[in-house]
Amino acid sequence: MSSGPTLPLTGERTVPGIAEENYWFRRHEIAYRHLAPLCDGKTVLEAGCGEGYGAALLAERATVIGLDYDESAIEHVGGKYPDVRAVRGNLASLPLRDGTVDVVANLQVIEHLWDQEGFLRECHRVLRPGGRLLVTTPNRITFSPGRDTPLNPFHTRELAPSELDELVRAAGFATEYLGGVHHGPALRELDERFGGSIIDAQVQVAVAGTGWPEDLLTAVAAVAAEDFTVTERDLDASLDLVLVARA
Repeated sequence: MSSGPTLPLTGERTVPGIAEENYWFRRHEIAYRHLAPLCDGKTVLEAGCGEGYGAALLAERATVIGLDYDESAIEHVGGKYPDVRAVRGNLASLPLRDGTVDVVANLQVIEHLWDQEGFLRECHRVLRPGGRLLVTTPNRITFSPGRDTPLNPFHTRELAPSELDELVRAAGFATEYLGGVHHGPALRELDERFGGSIIDAQVQVAVAGTGWPEDLLTAVAAVAAEDFTVTERDLDASLDLVLVARA
């Protein structure tokens, strides 16, 4: 891991290169890697590209426009990831003409939006007929269990699997795939090692505001994307939802 980020953490995005953030970064990375083959040779809009690492991963196999409202993020993406066309714009009104892209990728973003329905209609508008929408988002059932109001103060509305499916269908899409991210064997071992949940162990450190225990930081820094799995099985128990839909 590098000594620090070039783009600061905000609570609304994760960035590569921070040991304490590595679990969340790898959890996001596995979704990008799972969905990337659907972008082969396509023109892709990543709506809400954040730091840009995901757009850069997709740009290894596609033509990628990275869109974000944060001016500092767009400057960072343009400087660090030359294969990504970085564009500043509002997700509520995508700055593209109708039917101009093959894929819209929206990973770990929709839970931050106030008008999710309007955003999805915009995605449908800019997609070519038959184009694909790729969405990942925290599973409300496991991320904020027993609540309708998100625990994360940066989230406006979290979705359960059925709610995400209904939302994209209402915007005119046909769901092709709905799966979820789960811990693989190595992370399940860490769950047992750290009192039943490696996630809770990290949250407790963040809430306490104390330094990281060395054993926890070492374990978190060593997490790899391959330590997660993406499957359609046991969807309600998944950590993040992974959806593919057709316009």
